[in-house]
Amino acid sequence: MKRATTSARLSSFGLEDAPLSAAVLTERAPVPETLHVLTTIEEVRAATETVAASGQRLISIMTPDLEPDIYDQAALLEVIKRFVLGHSFAKVRVLLRDQARLSNGANRFIAMAHRLTSYLEIRIRAPQYRELTAAYCIADDRAIVYRLRADRAEGIAGFNNPPIARQYLQEFDAVWQASATEEREVRIARR
Repeated sequence: MKRATTSARLSSFGLEDAPLSAAVLTERAPVPETLHVLTTIEEVRAATETVAASGQRLISIMTPDLEPDIYDQAALLEVIKRFVLGHSFAKVRVLLRDQARLSNGANRFIAMAHRLTSYLEIRIRAPQYRELTAAYCIADDRAIVYRLRADRAEGIAGFNNPPIARQYLQEFDAVWQASATEEREVRIARR
């Protein structure tokens, strides 16, 4: 009798007291979002804003020179500012190809990084990684905007695609660690 009562209670919640079928298990598994193809700089900018806005704790940016058409735009700067000021322990990490953009005070992203030094960290890529052509923005380990060549607008965006985001986050982390000694040079150059 007790089994019948338990089954009745479970069924009242839409549950059954039986093993789940494979079809039910696959229905419940989260399906990564499809990738969106980007073909214009406007699409890249909008996707980058969406990805950055989805971040909860970490945004990682690989760019040759903080591309002004993407990262020096008021809407994205506002998203980054809200991200770092609105989330505990939030961090934005940026890897640049060279130091030229740092010495040029015209970029508003760099100016914001100077004001929010505990939240935004910029490093120059280690010499062995300076020839990388890709550019991307990753939020946490879930969302990504990726372009194979930073000098072109063509790319992909996945707003909920952990497998791809994690793959490139691992690459980013490797370059970030290798570039740690370069960070001291950037700090010295800022003084």
